[in-house]
Amino acid sequence: MTQSSSASTPADTHVASTALVIAAIGVAAILGAFYFQYFMKLAPCPLCLEQRIPYYIGIPLALIVAFAAWRRAPGWLVGLGFAALAIVFLVGAGLGVYHAGIEWKFWPGPTECSGPLGQIGGSGGLLEQMQTTSVVRCDEAAWRLMGISLAGYNVLISLFLAAQAASCARGFFTRDS
Repeated sequence: MTQSSSASTPADTHVASTALVIAAIGVAAILGAFYFQYFMKLAPCPLCLEQRIPYYIGIPLALIVAFAAWRRAPGWLVGLGFAALAIVFLVGAGLGVYHAGIEWKFWPGPTECSGPLGQIGGSGGLLEQMQTTSVVRCDEAAWRLMGISLAGYNVLISLFLAAQAASCARGFFTRDS
C-alpha cells in the first residue's frame, strides 16, 4: 500500500519534531546569550561571539531539515541534514571546550583577549587609547553557575543537540542498510 505524498507518518512527524526541537533549543541558547549581553550587561568576548556561529548555521539548517522531513524528502537527504547538524553542533562544542579551557587556564587563549595586556603604546596616546579601547577578556569567566561558565554551558547544550541530530541521522542510515 502506498501513501499519498501529503500524508505524513508518525515517523515523519517524529523526525520533523526532533528537528524543530533542535531549532527551538538553539533559539533559546541564542536568546540566552542575548539576555546576558543586553540585559545583564555582560559584553561578549571574541570567543563568545565565535561560539554563536554554529547556532546561526544550525538553527536555519534544523528548520530546513524539519521542512524536508515534513514534506517526506528522501531519507538519505534528511539523514544527511541531521548529520550536518551533528557536525555543526560538535564544532560548537569544540569552540566551547576551547574557551572554557582558556577560562580555567588549561591553555593560553588568543592574544587579543587573554594573557598580559602587553605594550599599549607611547605615553602621548595612552589616555586616548584607554578611553577608546574596551577589551573583554576571554580568559576570565564573566558569570558562573555551579562552577560552570557560559562557555561550559554552551558545551553541554551543543553536545546535547549534536547527540540528538546524530541519533536521527544514524536512524536514517541504518534503516537504509
